[in-house]
Amino acid sequence: MSLVDKYDRAFPYLRLSITDICNFRCEYCLPDGYKCSKESKFLNLDEIRRLVTAFAELGVWKIRLTGGEPSVRNDFTEIINIISNARGVETPAFTTNGYRLKDNAQKWYDAGMRNLNVSIDSLNREKFHKITGHDRLVSVLEGLEKSLEVGYDSVKVNVVLLKGINDNALPDYLDYVRHRPVTVRFIELMQTGDNLEYFKKRHLSAEVIQTKLLEGGWTRNIRINGAGPAVNFTHPDYAGAIGLIAPYSKDFCAGCNRLRITASGDLRLCLFGEIGVPLRDLLQRDDQKHALQERVMKQLDYKKSSHFLMQGETGLIPNLSATGG
Repeated sequence: MSLVDKYDRAFPYLRLSITDICNFRCEYCLPDGYKCSKESKFLNLDEIRRLVTAFAELGVWKIRLTGGEPSVRNDFTEIINIISNARGVETPAFTTNGYRLKDNAQKWYDAGMRNLNVSIDSLNREKFHKITGHDRLVSVLEGLEKSLEVGYDSVKVNVVLLKGINDNALPDYLDYVRHRPVTVRFIELMQTGDNLEYFKKRHLSAEVIQTKLLEGGWTRNIRINGAGPAVNFTHPDYAGAIGLIAPYSKDFCAGCNRLRITASGDLRLCLFGEIGVPLRDLLQRDDQKHALQERVMKQLDYKKSSHFLMQGETGLIPNLSATGG
C-alpha cells in the first residue's frame, strides 16, 4: 500500500497537530486569544505512536508537528522521541511561535528533532507585539540563534504577509539572512471561517515579493522531492534563502504532497477541506493498524484536485490554529 490519489499525487508528508491551543493572539488567527469551547482531549502518546507507525509504513517519511503551539504540551519532548524513532521517518520537524525555543532548543534536538519553522511576522519589536499580542521578539530571536548554534539541519522563519503592516519589511529579512543559513518564507494570508473582514483588508499577493527578489538578482530554485509548497529563491551574496507560499496562485495544489491529522485524530485531506474523517477509534490497539491504513487509503479517493479558496470556500477551518496551518 502507498499513499497516492487519483491525480497521481503521492503523500510522503504528514502534518500532525498535537493541540489546538496557542498562547499567542496573532491578529490574523486568534485576535481574541484561544478559547476552549469544550473539554480538549488531544491524542495521547500511545495513539500518536500507533498513528505515526501506520503512516510510516504507508510511505510517509516527513512528519511535522503543529498546533496551535505544539510546545505547550508537557509531553512535547516525548512526542518528538516517538516521531524521531519511527522507522522510515527521515525528517522530523515542527512549527512553533518560538516562545520556548531559547530554553529547549538543545533538549528537543537531543530528542531527535532536526527541522524547525519559527513564526516571526516582523523583525520590528513594536510591530511584532502588535501582531502577536506579545512583546517577545527578542526572546524568540535568541531562540532562533540558539537553534543555529545547536545545529538543526533546517531552520526557517515563517512570515504571514500582511498589507500595510509588514509588506515593506523585505529589506529587514534580507539583512537577517545575509549571514545566516535561514530560509525566510513569506506566506500569503489565507481566508478562514472567521477572518473574512481582516482578510479583505490585509491580503496581498506574494507576487509583490517575487518581483522585488527577481529585480534584486535572486534566482528561483527547482522544487526538491518532499518539499513543501514554497517556491524558494537564492542569491550568491546571501547565506540564507527566501521562500514564497502563494495558495491563491495558479496550480498551487498540483504538487500537493501532504495530509493532515487534527489534534483530536481526524484525517483532513486538505487544510480547507469540508470533511474530517475520524481515525481515533482505530488508534486504541496495536492490532488495528491495518484497518487504520485501509481507512486512510480509501479516503484518498475523495481528495479533490484543488482547494476552492478563490471561491471563498474555507471548509471546516475556523482559524489556522484549529487544524495546524
